[in-house]
Amino acid sequence: MDSRKQLLESAQIAEQAELYEDMVKIMKELVQVACDSGEVLSKDERNLLSVAYKNAVGSRRSAWRAISAVEERQEGSVVELAKKYKVKIAEELRTFCNDVMNIIEKLIDVVEHPTDESKLSEVDKAELFVFYVKMKGDYYRYLAEVNEGKDRDTVVSSSGEAYKKALERAKDKLVPTHPIRLGLALNYSVFHYEILNSPKEACELAKSSFDEAIAELDKVKEDVYKDSTLIMQLLRDNLTLWTDAQVDDGDD
Repeated sequence: MDSRKQLLESAQIAEQAELYEDMVKIMKELVQVACDSGEVLSKDERNLLSVAYKNAVGSRRSAWRAISAVEERQEGSVVELAKKYKVKIAEELRTFCNDVMNIIEKLIDVVEHPTDESKLSEVDKAELFVFYVKMKGDYYRYLAEVNEGKDRDTVVSSSGEAYKKALERAKDKLVPTHPIRLGLALNYSVFHYEILNSPKEACELAKSSFDEAIAELDKVKEDVYKDSTLIMQLLRDNLTLWTDAQVDDGDD
């Protein structure tokens, strides 16, 4: 087994080459090494884990949407072929999502029961917890995009519970301008808008998160300023888009 440093370097090379499925395999091995030692992932390691699975799943999400569009536009045998492709793509997506959620459970357990408590402050623990539980919400949300019926209801419920749990910890331990808290608010609001079809709740969450961050913008640390303001811009863009959509619907 390669050392953790070697695995990190291999994952970075795979990322640069955009070999995301290779990256997934490498990061699974790295996570296992870390968990076996009872150690949390570093910031670089957890970001690489996120990038690996986000891109592996992201390509399937894009493919599923493209095939869905073909299915709606075409007729006859083409539709049947599209349906077969959708089943294949959905199964691949589910495999990656279930895979990463098993990994996340292990990582959360290490955060909650570290081998050396002195290594993690309460804020550090909260940051890691929110990061991973937000990921759970994200991947359950991706499953909701391809699941139907009771299976969809189950993952929608699990996604909402994860986002809610993460937001409660974030509000308790992380400042409003923290990039992880802002990223959580961004994705949770998208969940309300796209999955629950609840534009009012989506707008309220996006606006409150943006307003709370703006109020403390002068306190943002220099090393996270760029990340924080970028996510704030995304929150504002979504809020503008969703508000305009509600106005248009009202005009109809």
